[in-house]
Amino acid sequence: MAMTIGQLSEATGVPASAIRFWERHGLLPPPARQSGQRRYDSDATERIVVLRKYQQAGLTLSEVKEFQRDQPHRQAMIRAKITEIERRMVDLRHATQLLEHALKCSAEDIVTCPKFRELTARW
Repeated sequence: MAMTIGQLSEATGVPASAIRFWERHGLLPPPARQSGQRRYDSDATERIVVLRKYQQAGLTLSEVKEFQRDQPHRQAMIRAKITEIERRMVDLRHATQLLEHALKCSAEDIVTCPKFRELTARW
């Protein structure tokens, strides 16, 4: 069943303006038209869900576009993104450790705490 852009927007929780933007930039294929109105099939809903997941995973729109290209380009982008995510995960683990220590620390100024300083110096 074909949906209007409003129905697609409602079904995905993505504003119609974002859907049109993604179409203009080649992230979504151009929809069929009926009496001048965009008409989307169920594949559009799935593709939008995937685009949102890419964004939640930290991919930029240009990276998402690259993701849709041929295999060699996609493989290189994916490897670079995995490396970036792994670095971010290390940073988040460090931040978690610092915050967990800060919750338990009785120092007036957390920056002067020897344990806190030891943790930050280690990284």
